Amino acid sequence: MNASVFVDTNILVYALDLDAGPKREIALTVIEAGWQSLGETALSVQVLQELHVNLVRLGRSVAEATRIARDFYHWPVVESTLPLLDDALETQARWQLSLWDALIVAAARASGARELLTEDLNHGQDYRGVRVRNPFLRK
Repeated sequence: MNASVFVDTNILVYALDLDAGPKREIALTVIEAGWQSLGETALSVQVLQELHVNLVRLGRSVAEATRIARDFYHWPVVESTLPLLDDALETQARWQLSLWDALIVAAARASGARELLTEDLNHGQDYRGVRVRNPFLRK
């Protein structure tokens, strides 16, 4: 897999949340770029699981949340595997992250992406070749 960018769940949720205000516009730009350059923007099974849960929490039906999650199957999707978990466990220990955040970093690395778009980790932090960028920060 050779993606350029990996997106965390919060980007997808903001893009689909009509009440997300300015964050929605920024997130929509990221998602639109992912669709225009199919194969360049990756995500993981974990991201799709979290997306589904959050969409239902926001009031979408299970059927609609399922359809939306399945639409993203067209993007490069990093599978949950034992090697991914092992990388995440090492990442968790090295940088003192939650396991869930470490799994996102490990999945971004597995996708080949050099950039991880999220607001959940420190902007600018480099995790062994994957740099975090918070697209919601003002430049």
